[in-house]
Amino acid sequence: MALTKLERRERIRKRIRKVVSGTNMVPRLSVYRSNTQVYVQFVDDVAGKTLMSVSSLNKEIVSATGTKTEKAALVGKLAAEKALAAGISVVKFDRGGYLYHGRVKAVAEAAREGGLKF
Repeated sequence: MALTKLERRERIRKRIRKVVSGTNMVPRLSVYRSNTQVYVQFVDDVAGKTLMSVSSLNKEIVSATGTKTEKAALVGKLAAEKALAAGISVVKFDRGGYLYHGRVKAVAEAAREGGLKF
């Protein structure tokens, strides 16, 4: 039985989520990428709440020029700044079933450079 791309990603995402779970002190940094945008959320899985979110639709990032990967790096950097301002310094990274490559990798590395630890 051949799996579609979405079914394959969903299967991988569920496998990751069995292991990666966020708390209020150490939230889960969840990445979602669509064809054009990148979205990042800090999630407290114990309470079932999103603590904050950043996306490539934010004003500062929309006005920037560059490739989708460069904009993803800006999203990671902005996410790190907002998290540190809110007192979050350690997170658990959830790549959402995507390969750690391209835009997902750009978000993660920019967040690390911004001061987040994971």
